[in-house]
Order: sequence, then structure tokens, then C-alpha cells
Amino acid sequence: MNNKEQIQLTKGTPGVMCPIAKTIDLIGTKWTFLIIRDLLIEGTLRFSDLMRSMDGISPKTLSLRLRELEHNGVVSRKVYPEVPPRVEYTLTDKGRNLEGIFIELKRFGLHL
Repeated sequence: MNNKEQIQLTKGTPGVMCPIAKTIDLIGTKWTFLIIRDLLIEGTLRFSDLMRSMDGISPKTLSLRLRELEHNGVVSRKVYPEVPPRVEYTLTDKGRNLEGIFIELKRFGLHL
């Protein structure tokens, strides 16, 4: 989708999921939002780096959120054939397209 395309807010069609709702479903959880934020800031992170940056998240939850993001094409996962295995996560182009949303949310939060 062209990010320069003019889009107007509309109510949508009954029975068809709203694009805003789809986005909120994707990034709306606390942990998912923080994962994307950290990857936007840092670029590429290892699983252990993400664990350290998110106080209170369990490894199982982080793994689940990363799999969801990978499944939705927001994050790419690269496994290096080393012992112990090294896995790195990076935002895809689709994931980097979320940066504008995050900046606007920060801008809004700064004025609360």
C-alpha cells in the first residue's frame, strides 16, 4: 500500500473487520507494542536482548508474541547455525511502516 495515499476515516462495512481494528489486534498488547518499539529503535535484537529490555515478560510469552509478529510479516527471524543457537529478530518493511504510528502515539502521550 502506498503510504502517501489519502485515506479518510469511515465506519466501514458491517461484518468486515475494520483496518484500524486489525492494526490494534496486531500491535495492541503491551508486550507486542514494546517488542516493535524496541526493534524500531535498535534495528536487530537477539531474544535475550528483548527479554532484558522487557521487565516482567516470560520467555514463553515473548516467544509467542515474536511468532505472531513473524506470522503476520512484521518481524523476520534469522537463526545462525551456532552452538548455542543465536537467533536475531528484525522488523520487515511492513514492520518499519509502523514507525509513524508509534511516533504519533508518543507525540500524543507527551501532551497528556
